[in-house]
Amino acid sequence: MIEIYLYGRLRRYAPDARPDRESVVRVAPGEGETVGALLERVGIARDEPYHVFLNGALLSTRNTMAVWLSYQEGANDGLDVPARSGDRIGLFGRDMALLVV
Repeated sequence: MIEIYLYGRLRRYAPDARPDRESVVRVAPGEGETVGALLERVGIARDEPYHVFLNGALLSTRNTMAVWLSYQEGANDGLDVPARSGDRIGLFGRDMALLVV
């Protein structure tokens, strides 16, 4: 099973989107499925998350400062990595963008 934790407006994809509940989607990965394909399968477009974390590490960000902060190269959205059972994915919408100091 893979757990997808949803924050901000992305909570609407959770089975129970109430703010006093944990917004988590649990899904089994398909054979050879990538993180991006997994998100699309549960109904989340690849371009909707603003920040994506995989097992606690930043996988993808749409922050315009990303290149200068060595977060991402920008050409690849970072979602083409394999999704594996036991993974934890954290998705933050644009309304939950990370602060850059």
